[in-house]
Amino acid sequence: MFAELTDRTWLWAAAGCYLAGFVLGTISLLRGGRPSNAANYALIVAGYALQLTGLGLRGRAVGGCPLGNQLEFFQFTAWSAITLYLVVGVTFRTSLLGYFTACLAAVLTLVSLAIPAWDATRRAHIFGDNNWIEFHAALAVFSYGVFGLLALTSLMFLLRNYSLKSKRLGGWFSFLPSILDLDHISLRLLGTGLALLTISLGVGSVYWLRNPASVTVSKLLTFALWAAYATAFGLRLNGKLLSKRFAWTCLVLFAAALVSLGLVDAN
Repeated sequence: MFAELTDRTWLWAAAGCYLAGFVLGTISLLRGGRPSNAANYALIVAGYALQLTGLGLRGRAVGGCPLGNQLEFFQFTAWSAITLYLVVGVTFRTSLLGYFTACLAAVLTLVSLAIPAWDATRRAHIFGDNNWIEFHAALAVFSYGVFGLLALTSLMFLLRNYSLKSKRLGGWFSFLPSILDLDHISLRLLGTGLALLTISLGVGSVYWLRNPASVTVSKLLTFALWAAYATAFGLRLNGKLLSKRFAWTCLVLFAAALVSLGLVDAN
């Protein structure tokens, strides 16, 4: 029976799990309680397994990492964010991170599946037999998942900042981590995402220098995005981009990253 299911069916099931985790968390918050760590975590893990199965089936069908159209870019970004959350979520010790991560994954997966044009063309063997180029592309999109988690912690920072200024410390605001913790988490995520994207571009540059004609506008946009994140990281370390400005910068840059995914080709 399972062998008859298509990759999109598995991906829809994963999106349903992510959405269920977000809805369950929202109901808990509206009732004045903390989102259930166990329930949210179980739904995220289930969604992750289903999404991994769907991406795996698609990868076998196209003969490589599924990064050939916009649906696959968005799905891989969501999968990357969930991967990082499952690795470090316990370290963050906040159920609200799981709640916001479920929201991000639900939005990315549902939007990508709901737009038929994004999956109208499936490109097979887009990396040929070059494992390094495939590694470059996969690592670049994985870094976008890290930046997605950074956007979530930045949003949580803004919410915590608002709660402190408005003196709304009760209710679901009480479940947010402290300003200091969120700032430290965001800085680590920015450094991690930037390091991954730097390695990715370094690998890609080896081949682009050999064939300058392969450098497209979309690849230049990726370099521009890297430069923007690197600038933000440098300003943050120098104490020139702090607090709300740093959080808003991370949110805007992730929005730009999502827009750039629509322009990136896998050539």
